[in-house]
Amino acid sequence: MNRILILGGSGFIGNAIYKELAPYYDVHATYRTDHKEFDKNQHFHQLDMELEDIHGLLDLLKPQFIISAVRGNVNSQVHLHQRLIDWVVKNDSRIIFMSSANVFDRFTNFPSYEYDKTFSESIYGRFKIKVENALLRLHPSKYVICRIPMIFGNNTPRVEELRQQLVNQEAIEVFPNVVINATHIQKLTQQIHYLINKRRRGVFHLGSMDLIHHIDLIREISQIMGYPHPLLKQVFDSNEDRQLSVLPKDNMLPKHLQLTIEEVVERCVVI
Repeated sequence: MNRILILGGSGFIGNAIYKELAPYYDVHATYRTDHKEFDKNQHFHQLDMELEDIHGLLDLLKPQFIISAVRGNVNSQVHLHQRLIDWVVKNDSRIIFMSSANVFDRFTNFPSYEYDKTFSESIYGRFKIKVENALLRLHPSKYVICRIPMIFGNNTPRVEELRQQLVNQEAIEVFPNVVINATHIQKLTQQIHYLINKRRRGVFHLGSMDLIHHIDLIREISQIMGYPHPLLKQVFDSNEDRQLSVLPKDNMLPKHLQLTIEEVVERCVVI
């Protein structure tokens, strides 16, 4: 059975991936702060990346796959990923890096594809690019880069915040000129499962196959949640449409793992 280590297993994405993979693999995960549930789970390992070196845990577990969904100080994360790279070069292991559509946030005119040049003006985007570039220097068998757009779905942090704003009749900030694609957490975890099971390699864009303006997506999600007239605060950061979308072209997933904006919206309903 493949052993998998999820860095950031206490976070929303990392924990969702853990729950998807745990029935099928020997899955371990890290968490930072004391947590009663994780403390008594022998598959969860407390790790503070700012104070501890990851090599001790890696040498102990010897995972075949390391999924990086960790959050925190950017400089500490860069150091952590360099230590991961040092380890996988010498061991039979592969890094699956959860990256972001923000690696393209300087490009505005067209959707971005897997092997387009990255270019970002945000601190978050530039950090993701730095880690991506370090991984791209490895042999292709050593990494998978997963670029992810906005994540929605029932009980996701983004939808919970939106629900609270709707209940409180607060103004919701939307970007009428920003064109995006999106995903929902259930599909994302299934896609990660597939990439591991089929031992895929390379760069993958794990979002919907179609695009939508940000304002329209928030309207549709609000409507399906029972709020047909949400209070929207429109923020115009450009006079023309600006793309922040990541579409697949070279590394396509099977049909059953592809998704549409309609499916993303439907997954925001409380089941």
